[in-house]
Amino acid sequence: MSTPASSTTPMSTPASPAAPTPAAPGALPLIGHALQLARRPLPFMTSLREHGSVVRIRIGPTPAFVVTDPALTRKVLVTDSAHFVKGGKIIDALRMFFGDGLATVADGDTHLRNRRLIQPMFNKAHIADRGAAMIGQVRDVVTAWPADVPRDVYADMNEVALSAFLVALFGANLPEHLEGEFVTLMPEIMKGAIRQTILPPWITRLPLPANRAHADRVAQLRTLIDQAIDHHADRPPGPAPSADTVSADAVSADARRCPHAAARTKDQGGLFTTLLTAEDTLTRQQLQDEAITLLTGAIETTGTTLAWTLYEITQSDEIQRRLREELTAACGDRPLCYDDIAQLPYARQVLQETIRKYGPAWMVTRTAARDIDLGGHRIPEGADIVWSPYLHQHDTRYFPDPDTFDPDRWTAERAPAARGSFLAFGDGRRKCIGENFAWAELQIILASILQTWPSFTLTSRPPRAQAVVTVKPDTLTMAYHPQAPSMSQTSTEQARPLQPLKTQPKQ
Repeated sequence: MSTPASSTTPMSTPASPAAPTPAAPGALPLIGHALQLARRPLPFMTSLREHGSVVRIRIGPTPAFVVTDPALTRKVLVTDSAHFVKGGKIIDALRMFFGDGLATVADGDTHLRNRRLIQPMFNKAHIADRGAAMIGQVRDVVTAWPADVPRDVYADMNEVALSAFLVALFGANLPEHLEGEFVTLMPEIMKGAIRQTILPPWITRLPLPANRAHADRVAQLRTLIDQAIDHHADRPPGPAPSADTVSADAVSADARRCPHAAARTKDQGGLFTTLLTAEDTLTRQQLQDEAITLLTGAIETTGTTLAWTLYEITQSDEIQRRLREELTAACGDRPLCYDDIAQLPYARQVLQETIRKYGPAWMVTRTAARDIDLGGHRIPEGADIVWSPYLHQHDTRYFPDPDTFDPDRWTAERAPAARGSFLAFGDGRRKCIGENFAWAELQIILASILQTWPSFTLTSRPPRAQAVVTVKPDTLTMAYHPQAPSMSQTSTEQARPLQPLKTQPKQ
């Protein structure tokens, strides 16, 4: 990947006077580009590349500088990250309900301390320890879906992602109402967060119904997290059942066929045990903040990615055939085991291409810590710096025909040319701490769906991308089939009523 000549110049001593930063067209009085960000965020964001490597926009009266060149984004995130600190409008909005969780806490000693405490939760050995429990939980959810009935795929994927992550984070046997309330609450909270990001601050501070509702939902989320923490703290991990108390009949068929599945019979502590038992203890407020941060990341990004993945699979018989053949080669006719994930490279390519095409994030911010030169443009101290994984991952210089879904972009031969612009997990010292877990969870859920359902068909119109915090489908329903559907079955699915989720509250 070529780097602009200006990016090799030391930032403290620019070789030439800073060039005027081009302004994006279409700003309106008082609200700036907020209307475009609200109504057509993805086309607006990708259009900025036409105006330069750094483009000035206004969010309300406040200027922000959008970086459209991935080489400059890497300077912001990695090589010169000390001068571009965590902050900006989107971080301020997210901090309202994340608090000082790892994703939003300011750079400094607190961030380094908390990252050090949390890092062991997401090493490969810890994830593997929870693998069997996650696979079992996902299988329970996926096999409970009724056959041949159209369902809301985005809601289903959020539900199964949350269910798997709750088991991984807190262990088994959380009160059932917690999961349902999380699934209901989180989408509305994320909508409120993006609303607060793109609107002028004076609007978000007014006592409007939408602002009050958002604050109430955030308070409700904290109450739920508190209940989950208390439940986990009150249930220490129990010992594995002894041979004297467990009969051969009590061992499941899955456990006999897959040695890793036996671990599910043990009431293991979840990943959160790492924080509760750390010598350098966190306060209750800090525990809440970290739990909210981890859960939000697990639900929103994972559920969105899986929903788009299933949609893309329905659009290509070839992709679905290759996925199923790979899964059969790895597992045969036995249930999925955690070790099988390493034998599913094409599934990972499909998931990576989904993340590339659909984000998941479309706008992330930093704050300039001082007056600074970036790519020949002078950025004033305190200014918001905006970078967009979605924008970079649709850059035709690195991803030819970016709107085409092509998992083979990520083969060993082709991937190096594209990898420099793949920034879905960020980069540098603030890179997503849960990346390894995300890949494991995504592959577990996708493989479990493929193994449980021989086919699935789209029953809604093709979805349109909708930018909230992630880039989600605006509508997406599918029917899951125990066998290949007949032509008559497929033609009548569209007319069937949508099956409600078991976690939806009663009306």
